[in-house]
Amino acid sequence: MPISTKVHDFLTRSSWIRKMFEEGDRLRAIHGAANVYDFTLGNPDLEPPEEFKTRLRELANNPVPGMHKYMSNAGYPETRKAVAAHLNRETGLKLTENNVIMTVGAGGGLNVVLKAILNPGDEVIVSAPYFVEYGFYTDNHQGKLVVVNSRPDFQLDLEAIEQAITPKTKGILINSPNNPTGVVYTATTLKGLAEVIARKEAELGSVIYLISDEPYSALIYDGVKAPQILSIFDHSLLVTSHSKDLALPGERIGYIAFNPNNPEAELLFDGLVFANRVLGFVNAPSLMQRLVAELQGKAVGVEIYRKRRDLLYDHLTTNGFEVVKPQGAFYFFPKSPIPDDVAFVQAAVKYNLLLVPGTGFGMPGYFRIAYCVSEETILNSFPAFTALAEEYQLK
Repeated sequence: MPISTKVHDFLTRSSWIRKMFEEGDRLRAIHGAANVYDFTLGNPDLEPPEEFKTRLRELANNPVPGMHKYMSNAGYPETRKAVAAHLNRETGLKLTENNVIMTVGAGGGLNVVLKAILNPGDEVIVSAPYFVEYGFYTDNHQGKLVVVNSRPDFQLDLEAIEQAITPKTKGILINSPNNPTGVVYTATTLKGLAEVIARKEAELGSVIYLISDEPYSALIYDGVKAPQILSIFDHSLLVTSHSKDLALPGERIGYIAFNPNNPEAELLFDGLVFANRVLGFVNAPSLMQRLVAELQGKAVGVEIYRKRRDLLYDHLTTNGFEVVKPQGAFYFFPKSPIPDDVAFVQAAVKYNLLLVPGTGFGMPGYFRIAYCVSEETILNSFPAFTALAEEYQLK
């Protein structure tokens, strides 16, 4: 076999998102792109803010000397200071550039964190539904993913998490606003989780990191507030990217930040920087670091996504689909009308609807809709969703 047995096994159960997107390519070739309603990828269709384009032109026309040379593996100090200043305004903490590491997106950041903290056999707890790559990322660093279910409203089940914690638990990985549900974890829930972790740390005599994956943290609706995880728990790590808030997914620019009250902050920083280097990321893209430094706290498309959410939510619920209304991000996670979510998603294809089964997120019986598509696509998809609902007698 030309590839490892493990990778071959992973390929057989890898991303349903990509599988359905590839099905979309086939349908577009047959029916034309305008007649295919592809809700598979969380790939923003919006453009970056004008400030980004202006700064990009400035740097292209007036390059900073040495701007394309090697840098500190943690990233440019001035960029890390800008991130720290933004987080201090949000949290009331006193982060410095030595609490921030610039990374190759959130995916790169999560791998850096897991490389730095995991010993072979250490466990990372996640709540289903969860982003499928978490399992592969954990395996990359010889860890074991432990999956617990969330509550029916997709908030964290603190009792289930506490019961899952063992002497091998090294991290609890959360994602809020959540992919695939759009749910924002409440302050009460996260403070309760911090209490659970602190209690288990004292009981087990170990350190358990709360790792928060937050690429959607700026995309929140209806006045909902996303709690600041860094201000809730000392052993916390924030991992994020500017893929969604600045609509820059292809630029792979993000960062890790950790609570400055961590008693071993200096060693943690050194470990994260080392992991950034040896994993081959080395450092985040230099040009992007210079661009995002001046764009901290900005976001594009919040009201656009909210409008799309409302249009689709009203149509789905009118047609009998059971769905928790998203508070953030740009995903719906409705309940499948039949237990076999894979069969349901495949049935939707005959209406040129491309959805992703909940099985791909560790929660069979549901399906995901990514509404980071044009309003025209959403409106044009309504007859297809109606026909699908009628087929399953939801109305």
